[in-house]
Amino acid sequence: MILHKLATNTQIYYIRGVNKRCEFLQYSPETITQEELPEFQIFIVTHGVSGITVNATLTALKFLFKITLDKPEFIARLCPVTVARKLPVVLCLEEAKRFMSCTMHPKFKAALAVAYGSELRVSEVVALKVSDIDSERMNQRFA
Repeated sequence: MILHKLATNTQIYYIRGVNKRCEFLQYSPETITQEELPEFQIFIVTHGVSGITVNATLTALKFLFKITLDKPEFIARLCPVTVARKLPVVLCLEEAKRFMSCTMHPKFKAALAVAYGSELRVSEVVALKVSDIDSERMNQRFA
């Protein structure tokens, strides 16, 4: 995992995912058969595990079998579960005004107004520079 430059948290999640599989089957992943992986997937899906956790566990198992154990054929039948995407909460104009009035500092008011008006993410607002704003037309200059 280090050679593949996986982040520390990713490594932790992968190890947890493989441990879940080991706890379920009670033996080493090296001796697993191709039929047992889909059985494990069905088990975790039917026992109330969230779709995100199921998919993270499958990703861990894919890494284990494809990279570590060099058995890519074992993961051919694994498929991720569909996870419902939640729509973001959109504030009405009155709620947005009330939210922006909570801060007194002009810099923060400007940042909130730009974020709301331009539909930017927090990371995009933080990365903004004065040169990114066209003050004559009041538009953004970046894509």
